[in-house]
Amino acid sequence: MKIRTRGTIAALTVTLALMGLLTACSQKESGSSASSGAITLNAAGATFPYPIYSKWFNEYHKLHPNIMINYQSIGSGGGIQQLHAGTVDFGASDMPLKDELLQQLNLHIVQFPTVLGAVVPTYNVPGVDVALKFTPEALAGIYLGKITKWNSPEIERNNPGVKLPGKDIVVVHRSDGSGTTFVWTDYLSKVSPDWKSKVGSNTSVSWPVGLGGKGNEGVAGIVKQTPDSIGYVELIYAIQNNMLYGLVRNSSGNFVKASLATASDAAAGAASEMQNDVRISITNPPGKDAYPICSFTYLLIPDHIADAAKGQAIKDFLHWMLTDGQGMVESLDYGQLPDAVKTIDMEHIALVQ
Repeated sequence: MKIRTRGTIAALTVTLALMGLLTACSQKESGSSASSGAITLNAAGATFPYPIYSKWFNEYHKLHPNIMINYQSIGSGGGIQQLHAGTVDFGASDMPLKDELLQQLNLHIVQFPTVLGAVVPTYNVPGVDVALKFTPEALAGIYLGKITKWNSPEIERNNPGVKLPGKDIVVVHRSDGSGTTFVWTDYLSKVSPDWKSKVGSNTSVSWPVGLGGKGNEGVAGIVKQTPDSIGYVELIYAIQNNMLYGLVRNSSGNFVKASLATASDAAAGAASEMQNDVRISITNPPGKDAYPICSFTYLLIPDHIADAAKGQAIKDFLHWMLTDGQGMVESLDYGQLPDAVKTIDMEHIALVQ
């Protein structure tokens, strides 16, 4: 199936469209534009990487004023739906699309890992201003509705010296189709047989308990405003909102805090596996210093783009993203792709025609 853009969409614009259009027209008249005129690319999907995508699209527009990339941060599920509908030029998802789903959607795409990120348990417990330690059993129990109090034994015994209240835990999760949810539930499915059998892993699941928030932004907002709550967000959202987030016990038995270093440790063994298929899970990896809830996030690019100018613009952006763009990710607390993965991505650019 050929994916064609059927019109523009209401988009969250990362730069001023009028300024970009005027600059592009000026360059066209002077003959300095790299293409025949202004090109607008529409995209939608994951909120997990939105801060770095916003920065990339803005910086790329400064370098190439005739190229405007509009991105809707609507969740991975929404991005996949819009890509299937043909209303965007490309999508974005934290969940890599497996063959079965691609066949159902009748999509032919190339999937590009872009950055590495971590999903963290963030909480708002009045009187608690330290980083709590969470076991896999505690996180699964909380989200299954089996651990209901902050001073429950599973939480209390791993946080000696912390005065935890006997308040009910308010559980917060995503309400939209979400790659962040996929990462979170993929992790819980690996560490909890009970979770795997009763809930499972997907961009949307039937939550046993909790309140729903739209996007990483929505979950962060609810947790910040709701006493005694816990939610899961991408690391940058916790940092930007000055929220506490916990350490999680990894497969080696160590409590690890999410950071660039511990996320990189989680991806240490990924490159060799990605030689065969970039669509891998890196939750609950081996390694004493590896943070256990990490993921690559992906751009979903149609393998055939009918508009040649748009196709070339996308390929040029991908090349820039994998070179200069990677140098920007750590300032926003994402991890760079391993060099071997960058090489794989570079080779895959040629698959976009």
